[in-house]
Amino acid sequence: MRAILLLCLLQASFAVPSFNWDTSNSKAGPENPNEVCSIDKGSCNCCVMLKEVNRLKTHFDEKLSELEQEYVQTVQSLKFIEAGRVAVSVALLDNDHYIWFGKFSIDTIVPYKHVFINLGDGYNTTSGIFTVPRSGVYSLALTIFSDAGAPGNTLAACAILQVNGYVVAGSKEINTRDQEDSASVVLALHLEAGDEVAVKLPRGCSLYDDSNHYNTFSVFMLYPTEPLA
Repeated sequence: MRAILLLCLLQASFAVPSFNWDTSNSKAGPENPNEVCSIDKGSCNCCVMLKEVNRLKTHFDEKLSELEQEYVQTVQSLKFIEAGRVAVSVALLDNDHYIWFGKFSIDTIVPYKHVFINLGDGYNTTSGIFTVPRSGVYSLALTIFSDAGAPGNTLAACAILQVNGYVVAGSKEINTRDQEDSASVVLALHLEAGDEVAVKLPRGCSLYDDSNHYNTFSVFMLYPTEPLA
């Protein structure tokens, strides 16, 4: 096919050099293309093939433009999905020892030190605060564990989830019957970009943890609620 097209192009270029389709400025040659075909079948066939090539080129250009638009839309969708990848999961202790956190005379934010994942870099291990990077619906999970230290001692296993300093949920167990106890809180919240989420230990309460990571705090985005900038 390429050989035939090349021969036609050569014939059109060299065999009939005086022919010009623009008849407005040309005095030589017939004015009607049909007359050209009746005079030189080879030139006519090449002309038809060139028109078909141009038609196909126009068709391919249109399809390429459509594909480029679809590619741009796909890239934007991927960026939207990637921007929604927010996941944080942390534990209280970051070594192989054990620790009692509390009891304090004032309410204290729990600074979880062991990071399982911090996708989106929203969690600060120093402050213990998770700053929401993007508005959306989030899942929050809190697990607490405490040990009274000895039978008969007061067990005070309690903690609260707060957003911007306001309590949204919590768990509280204070008694002298149990030496140890645990609890979990799981909920879904709509959070705005910039909101601060933290776990607070109420005064008089304490948490116990070791390398088994009994105390954990997790946040992950279910889906964003704002368009990608």
